[in-house]
Amino acid sequence: METIWEMLDCHRKTGEGRAAARLHFLGVDGYDVYNPTAPFWYQGKKLLCARVEKRDSEVSRAVFFRETEENVYEVMEGWKQYQLQDPCITKVLGHYVLGGTEVYSKPGKPGQISWHTSFYYGKSLEELERLADGPEGMKDVRMVELADKRIGIFTRPQGEKGGRGKIGFAIVEDFSGVTASVMEEAPLLDLFHEDEWGGVNEATLLADGRIGVLGHIACFRPDEVRHYFPMAFLFDPVTMEYTKPRILAERREFLPGPSKRPDLEDVLFSGGIRREGEDAVLYVGVSDCEVQRIVVPDPFQGV
Repeated sequence: METIWEMLDCHRKTGEGRAAARLHFLGVDGYDVYNPTAPFWYQGKKLLCARVEKRDSEVSRAVFFRETEENVYEVMEGWKQYQLQDPCITKVLGHYVLGGTEVYSKPGKPGQISWHTSFYYGKSLEELERLADGPEGMKDVRMVELADKRIGIFTRPQGEKGGRGKIGFAIVEDFSGVTASVMEEAPLLDLFHEDEWGGVNEATLLADGRIGVLGHIACFRPDEVRHYFPMAFLFDPVTMEYTKPRILAERREFLPGPSKRPDLEDVLFSGGIRREGEDAVLYVGVSDCEVQRIVVPDPFQGV
C-alpha cells in the first residue's frame, strides 16, 4: 500500500492534467458554487448539480443548473433545491438517485448538530421522494447499479470502525435494502494508511462488470492544512478485488483562485468524471469555493 505522497510522486512522473478551466454559474450572486456532480444529459438539456453556500457559512443547498454555453451554467428556475452538501447523482434501476450530506440538529440536544447521507429517488428529477438516510456521521455514501441489476453501496464510516474515514462496500437486492444498518455493516477495503482518509464520489459500471471508482484521498500535514486529491481505482463487486488507487490531479494543475479558508486551499473534492476517448474530463470542487474541470488520462482506459 502506497502512502499519499508516494501516489503523488507517481502521478507527477506519469503525466499531469491539462486544459484546466473554471465553470461559471448564473443566478447565485453572492454565493459560492462548488463540489459538483459531473454534467449529464436530461430531457435534451446538459445539467449538473452542485453545492451552493455563502463564503462564511456551511449552510448549503444542492442546486440544479443547466449549461447555457461552454463552462457557463444557470440555475434551473422552479426546481426544488435540497438542503444537502456535496450532491451526487446517478441512475439506478430506472430511477434517478440524488444523494448528499444532510446536516441536522440532534433531537433533544439544543445546539448540537450531526449529519448523514440522505438519498432521494424518482423516475424524473422534478419528482424525487426520500429514499433512505445513512448512519449518523457518515458522509460520501454512493450507489451504483451492478451488472446483475442489484445495487452496490460504497460507504465511508469514521470513528471506531473507520478511523478518519475508510471505504466500505455492500450489495443489496433492490431499493428496500438501502438502509443505515446495511451501510454500517459494510466490509471495508484496505486502501489507506491510518493517518490518511478518503471516500467515493462517483461510481460507474464498466463494460466488464467492474466498477470505475472516482474518489478522494486526504491527509493532514503538521501545519494542519488539509490536502485532498482526486483518485481512482477499479473494483470488482463479485470478488471484492481492486486495483491500486492512483491520484489524478493536484492543486497546482488547476487555475489559481480563492479558498474558503486558508487551511482549505489545497482541497480538491472529486465531483465526477466523463470519459472521452483516451482522456477524461474531471470535474472538481476547488478549495471549497469554486468548480473547475481538467483533462486527465482516462483512469479506466481499456475497460
